[in-house]
Amino acid sequence: MKRQNAIAAPLSGFKPEHFLFSVEGAMATVTLNRPERKNPLTFDSYAELRDTFRALRFDETIKTVVITGAGGNFSSGGDVFEIIEPLTRLEAADLHAFTAMTGDLVKEMRACPQPIVSAVEGVCAGAGAIIAMASDMRVAGDGAKVAFLFNRVGLAGCDMGACAILPRIIGQGRASELLYTGRFMSAEEGERWGFFNRLAAKGEALKAALELGEALNAGPTYANSVTKKMLQMEWAMGVDEAIDAEAIAQALCMKTGDFRRAFEAFAAKQKPVFGGN
Repeated sequence: MKRQNAIAAPLSGFKPEHFLFSVEGAMATVTLNRPERKNPLTFDSYAELRDTFRALRFDETIKTVVITGAGGNFSSGGDVFEIIEPLTRLEAADLHAFTAMTGDLVKEMRACPQPIVSAVEGVCAGAGAIIAMASDMRVAGDGAKVAFLFNRVGLAGCDMGACAILPRIIGQGRASELLYTGRFMSAEEGERWGFFNRLAAKGEALKAALELGEALNAGPTYANSVTKKMLQMEWAMGVDEAIDAEAIAQALCMKTGDFRRAFEAFAAKQKPVFGGN
């Protein structure tokens, strides 16, 4: 079944204003590109990232998304002078509009069917840490460090879904420590705690993330999108409800050509080549 949307697709020719976007084969790469400031986010880049991930829902040519940062850092978070300082002058309604918009970025990352892999080098802090957290998988280069800095600027750790998502990745106690203290978590600690799926040499995180993306591209596209959807939906389900929901989801996957191709390849003692449906 084709995805329906008024936005033109595919995104292969998309040229955003506030970050880099490239497509090679079935993989899209988003590069946060303000290296002189460690790739901070602005009001405009938040919004454009949100809209990009929404558009990805409707692009059937892209199977996987990799997010990285230019210049040896992932992202230092919200720009101090272009976001933090202006926020101190806004009224409550405008502040809520901003925090809802940033939360919508995480919602769109979770809603797009493509698995998202973050390639983290150097500093990954504040909203940058949230983007990495909201990804499906994370790869760290040696020396990378992650911090949820919100309490260091007088704010709560409950930002953009952190109190809901981070404990599910690393556990309640570890998440509490990071959110209460705002301290940096090293790449090695993050891998040990389950935040990072794998480690790479310094400067090699993007290469490792692209290799992981290629492995995902070789898998069954529709089935992978169902896995992502169920991982999200089942947070709010009891075990019995989850089992029932998975029974329906798996039955749908059994009607795909990929399921038939996998059987035929197994019978012929060959590696399956999935066709995306």
